[in-house]
Amino acid sequence: MTTEAGIVRPPAGAQAVRRALDVLHCFHDNGPDLSASDLARRLGLSTSTAHRLARTLLGAGFLEQDTRTARYRLGPAMTELGRLSYHQRGLHRAAPELSDLAERTGAAADLALRSGPHAVIVAGGPVTPEVGLRRPLHSTALGKVLLAWPRAAGDGPRALPSPPASTERSATEPADRAAELARVREAGYALQDGEPVHGVRTVAVPVLGRAGHARFALAVRGTPELITDARLDWYLAQARACARALEVLLLAPAERREPGERFG
Repeated sequence: MTTEAGIVRPPAGAQAVRRALDVLHCFHDNGPDLSASDLARRLGLSTSTAHRLARTLLGAGFLEQDTRTARYRLGPAMTELGRLSYHQRGLHRAAPELSDLAERTGAAADLALRSGPHAVIVAGGPVTPEVGLRRPLHSTALGKVLLAWPRAAGDGPRALPSPPASTERSATEPADRAAELARVREAGYALQDGEPVHGVRTVAVPVLGRAGHARFALAVRGTPELITDARLDWYLAQARACARALEVLLLAPAERREPGERFG
């Protein structure tokens, strides 16, 4: 909506919608159930406002409430929409490929997509509690792949807030992050040692669309004793073969790149 003075204002009710969505985002960390005061503290709202928002979402099925503690958790409508989105994206077709990759390599296999400044694991093989995990893009091999092949020029590292260093290996300055992503794109993969979890080595590759951006990122992860330097090329070849299969399974024909086509 634009006023006579040319000032753009959100349409009526937009703030309430934004706040309701912010309430739902409070449950991203898969932590314990939250009270109205917990929600108010996280969002910087009054407890009465947080309570009204939660009750509205409760009535629509997006939240449910423990009758004993009066605390909230995500409701059945979120489960339903999540399952629908999972199938609409064709992710159910990825599960056999990821399970096969995990069985062949002895490593865990993760598939992630970008959600704002985070990489979100949406499928895995074998299915583990990692599914649904969110990590800042800058701190994981999966996230660095998604950043190195962005959907648009403005989706690169300079568009993200400066991250804290999660380990001594983290690159936090924009120039350092840009240089790191350039190396990832040139190599065609990202390798992560001990970040964000010590004792874990991760190799990630892009699942590319026809336009050359990473629709998903695929990773194999295990201990450094499993994914050794000597066997790194073999793990990388297995991950790339799985990524090419997922490009066919998850993308519409018009979105798939041609066989042998490489994006540098």
